Amino acid sequence: MAIQASTAGAKPRPGSTLTVWTPEDKAFWASQGQAIAKLNLWISVPALFLAFAVWQLWSVVAVNLPQMGFQYSTNQLFWLAAAPALSGATLRIFYSFMVPVFGGRRWTAISTASLLIPAIGIGVAVQDPTTPYPTMLILALLCGLGGGNFSSSMANISFFFPKERKGSALGVNAGLGNLGVSVVQFLSPIIISVGVFGFLGGDSQHIVNKAGQQVEVWAQNAAFVWVPWIVLAALASWFFMNDIADAKASFATQAAIFRNKHNWLMCVLYLGTFGSFIGYAAGFPLLIKSQFKDVNPLAYAWIGPLVGALIRPVGGWLADKLGGARVTFWNFIVMAAAVVGVLCFLPKTTGSAWALPFGPHEGSFTGFFLMFLVLFLTTGIGNGSTFRMIPVIFLNLKTRRVPRNDEVAQAAALKEANTEAAAVLGFTAAFAAYGGFFIPKSYGSAIAATGGPELALVAFIAFYLLCIGLTWWYYARRDAELPC
Repeated sequence: MAIQASTAGAKPRPGSTLTVWTPEDKAFWASQGQAIAKLNLWISVPALFLAFAVWQLWSVVAVNLPQMGFQYSTNQLFWLAAAPALSGATLRIFYSFMVPVFGGRRWTAISTASLLIPAIGIGVAVQDPTTPYPTMLILALLCGLGGGNFSSSMANISFFFPKERKGSALGVNAGLGNLGVSVVQFLSPIIISVGVFGFLGGDSQHIVNKAGQQVEVWAQNAAFVWVPWIVLAALASWFFMNDIADAKASFATQAAIFRNKHNWLMCVLYLGTFGSFIGYAAGFPLLIKSQFKDVNPLAYAWIGPLVGALIRPVGGWLADKLGGARVTFWNFIVMAAAVVGVLCFLPKTTGSAWALPFGPHEGSFTGFFLMFLVLFLTTGIGNGSTFRMIPVIFLNLKTRRVPRNDEVAQAAALKEANTEAAAVLGFTAAFAAYGGFFIPKSYGSAIAATGGPELALVAFIAFYLLCIGLTWWYYARRDAELPC
C-alpha cells in the first residue's frame, strides 16, 4: 500500500512504499529518513550475509566428498568449487537492474528466499554418494543465487542514504555481508561434526581423517544450518523493509549506463578491489597448500576474508572523510607493494628464474601470510572507497549539467543520478565477481606452466598499476575529469 511521507507527516510504517523520499533534505533526514534508512540497512545486512554464506558453500562442501565415497575426479571437484563464482557473477548482471523494476523490499525478500533451493538441495544430495555429478554441478551453479544478491542489495541500500553517508552505509552493508565468506569457512568444519538436527537432519556419514581414524560427520549440516536463518531473513525483509516509489525505473532507463565510460572505468577499479577479495578468498587455501606443504591451510584460510570484510566499513568511512578517489589511489599502491611482498616470501627452487636476486630458499610462511593479510586489508578498504566513488561520480555528472537555481531540474537530475548510480553499483559488482574464478584459475595456470604462482602474481601487480593510473587520471589528480 502506497503512503504519503513528508517532513511533518506521520512516519511511514515498515513494509510500505515510500512515495516521498528525499534523504538530501536535512530536515526530512533528521525527522524520519535516518530511522527508516537504518532499519532497511540492518535487515539488508543479515540477508546479504546469508547470501555470501550460501555462495561459498562449495568451498567447504567439496573438500570431504571423496572421503565420503563420491567418485569425482579432481577436475570435477574444482569445477564444483568454481561454478558458483561463474554463475554468481553472471546473475549479478541481471540482479543489478531488479530493484528499480520490482522494488527493494520485494526483491530482497524474493532473492533471499531463493537461497533455500541450493541450501536444501545440497543438504539432501551430499547424503547419497551415488548422486550423479550433473546434479551436483547444477546445485553448485544454483549457489550463484547467493552471489547475485550482492548487486541488488547494494543498489537498494544506495537509494536510502544521502551522498555524504553513502560510503559508510554501503561499506557496512557489504563489509558485514562479506563476513559470510569467512564464517562459512570457519563454521562448517565444526557444524558437520555434530548431529544438531537429530532425525530431521538425516543420517551421518563416515570419513577417515589424517590419523587414519574413522570419524562420524554430518556433511549436510554445512547447508542445513543456514535454512532457518534464510526463512527468518526473507520474512523480515518482506514485512519490515520498504520500497521507494522514486526508485522505480525500467531496464531501458537503467541501460543508459552502458553508454557511459565511467561505468566501465569503475568496473575495472572494482575488479581490482572486490574481485581481488573474492578471488584471494577462493584461492588462498589452495595456494597455501601448494607452496607450504607442512601448513594446514584450513587453520588460516578464514582469517584473510574476515579481515577484509571487517575493514570494509572503515574504507567507506575513510572515503566519506577524505574522498573516495584519494583513498582508492593510495590503496592500490599498497596492494601492488603487498603482492611484491608475497613474491619475496614464496619458496624459491634452485634453477628457477624467480630465485633471482635472492637465491633459492624455503620461503617464509609468516611473511607470506602477513603480506596476504595486508592484501585482504586493502581489498576491504578499496571495496568501501570505490563503492563510495560511484554515487558521487554520477551525482556530480548529472547535477552539474543543470542550473543550481532550478529546483525542478535539480530534482530530476538527482533522481536520474541515483537510478544510474544504483545500476552501476550492481553492474560493477557483477563484473568484479568474476575475480572469484579468474584469480584461483590464474594460480593453477601459472603453476602448471612454470611450477609456481609467481607469473600470476606479476600479472596482478601489472593490473594494480593500471588501476593506479586510471584512478589518478580520471578522479584523483588536480584537474581530473570527475574528482570525487
